[in-house]
Amino acid sequence: MKSSRLLSILLLLQTRGRMTAAELAAELEVSPRTVYRDVESLHTAGVPLYGDAGHRGGYQLLAGYRTRLTGLNAGEAEALFLSGAPGPAAELGLGPALATAQLKLRAALPAGLREQADRMRARFHLDAPGWYAADAEVPFLPQVADAVWNGRVLDVRYRRWKEPTDVDRRLEPYGLVLKAGRWYTVAGPGPHTYRVDQILRLTVGAERCEVPADFDLADHWRRSQEDFHARLHHGEAVVRLSPRAAARLTGSAARALEATGRAEPDGWTRATLPTESLDQAHAFFLSLGAEAEVLDPPELRDRLAATARALAAAYQH
Repeated sequence: MKSSRLLSILLLLQTRGRMTAAELAAELEVSPRTVYRDVESLHTAGVPLYGDAGHRGGYQLLAGYRTRLTGLNAGEAEALFLSGAPGPAAELGLGPALATAQLKLRAALPAGLREQADRMRARFHLDAPGWYAADAEVPFLPQVADAVWNGRVLDVRYRRWKEPTDVDRRLEPYGLVLKAGRWYTVAGPGPHTYRVDQILRLTVGAERCEVPADFDLADHWRRSQEDFHARLHHGEAVVRLSPRAAARLTGSAARALEATGRAEPDGWTRATLPTESLDQAHAFFLSLGAEAEVLDPPELRDRLAATARALAAAYQH
């Protein structure tokens, strides 16, 4: 809707300062021509907005102008309360601040929106970690968060998975990411990703650091996840699956089943599924029991057959 877009332009300029028509158009997913018309509408409405021509030009609000956000709709109010994650906020030392902010927001809402926001909070609870993942102790999370915020270098003793396991690192923290219940810091030089719960010792250095101007945390994390998954699945297995086994597949295996699956006369499905390694594939297909048959590669089929023979021998007595 145009009214929503006008408010978005106003808030973008208020929070980011000068922006070109092209930047506003990209942010709002409209054409620059639409931005020109919207800016003219804001002018007509008396908003003190002006534009500068030239290479360093763009639109900006008159210095000191602020707008009060009074146009929240029901969905936006519900989303704001649903986005408040008390667990991570508490880990960062922001639990009381989050509770106070939500209390202030609730008090500012009209009665109807307040009721809907309360119902959303009462009916939905976010719990990101998996069932079998124990809560990890993250004693240095507040210090890492403070270093991210204030641009301070960290000297850490870090435990990694390969030898030598315990190493000393000097980190320039660019940001924090909460993924599946675990905290990670993306830090230079590199940058590289470090699990915060694997930091064994930490000292805040006197040296300051700055995040590179072209670094975007969300974009970097998305690309690193894509690279990780691309490297993760570098093998394939041709299998036959019963309907029960096919229903158990998730993620990349389920997508591969949909793309390559071919029904056979007995009701089973033949498909080519991605695998990470021989050990991982052996454990996974073993978990499917007699509901799956591996046809290729031969080394995986032979290993499963040997395990099946050993199990049969163990249970003969």
